[in-house]
Amino acid sequence: MVMAGEEKPIYKTISQSGRTKKLFYQMRYAIVHDKTGMAGFVILATIIVLSIISPVVFPIDRTADVTAILQGPSKTHILGTDYLGQDVWAQVANGGRELLLFALVAALIGTALGVIMGTFAPLIGGKFDEGVRIFADVWMSVPRLPLLVVLAGFTELTSMKLAIILGVLSWAGLYRTIRSQVLSLKESEFIEAAQMLNLSKAHIVFKEMVPNIMGFITVNFTLLMRGCIYSQVGLVFMGLLPMEQNWGVMINMAWRQGAVYNPSTIAYILSPTIMICLLIVSLVWVGNALEDVFNPELRR
Repeated sequence: MVMAGEEKPIYKTISQSGRTKKLFYQMRYAIVHDKTGMAGFVILATIIVLSIISPVVFPIDRTADVTAILQGPSKTHILGTDYLGQDVWAQVANGGRELLLFALVAALIGTALGVIMGTFAPLIGGKFDEGVRIFADVWMSVPRLPLLVVLAGFTELTSMKLAIILGVLSWAGLYRTIRSQVLSLKESEFIEAAQMLNLSKAHIVFKEMVPNIMGFITVNFTLLMRGCIYSQVGLVFMGLLPMEQNWGVMINMAWRQGAVYNPSTIAYILSPTIMICLLIVSLVWVGNALEDVFNPELRR
C-alpha cells in the first residue's frame, strides 16, 4: 500500500535498463569498426543521396536524339546513350529512387506483419497460436511467381501494388523464426517479472521482447529488401510491370535493343546491373554488421 505523501514505486525490468542508449552506441561502433559494414554503409548512403539529388543535379532529358542513338561512352555522355539517344548516366543516377522506395515499403510491411504475429501469437498461446502457426505454414506454400503472373493478367500491377503484395506474402518466414525465439524468451526471468507486474502484452512485446530479437528482425529486413528487389527486377524483365524509371527497366530496354551484342554500348546494360549488385551487397554488409550488434556471441 502506498501511504499519502509517498511516491509510487517505479518498476523497471532488466531488459530496459539503459538499453536504448547502449544500442545506438553499439550500432555506430559496429558499422565504423567493421570494414565490410562500413563499406556497405558508404555504398548504401551514396545510392540514397544520389537518388535524392539526381532530379535536380542530373535531370533526365526526355527529348529523343536520333543522331546519338546507342553511342559509346564519351565526354558528353560518360556512359553512352540509349536507343533514343538519351544520356545513360542520367537514367542510372535517377534509377535507384523508385527501386529503393519499393523495396523499403515491401520490407516494412513484411517485417511488421512477421514481428506482430510472431510475438503476440505465442504470447497469447492456445488455439490462437496454433491457428496462426497452421495458417503461416499454408501461407509459405503459396508460389509467389505464378501468383504474381496471374495477378498481372487480371489487374495492372504498379510498383506500390507489388510492394504491398510482396510484403503480405513475405511475413510467414520471419514469423516462424521469431515465434521460436519468443517461446524461449517466455521462460526468461525478465518476462516473468513483467507478467507478474501485470504489464500489458503490448509493453511486453515492444519493450521486452523486440529489443532481444532485433538481430533476427534486422537481418530479415535486409533479406526482404534484397528479395523484393530481385522480384521487381525479374517481373520488369519479363514485361509484367509498367515501364517506370528504374534500373530494372533499363536492363529490360537495353536487352531488347541488343546492347549486349554491341561492344560500344555494353555500359548501357552493365551500369544498371552493377548498381543493383552494389545495392544488394550494401544491404547484406550493413545487415551483417548490425547482426553482430544484436547477437554479441557472433562477434569475433
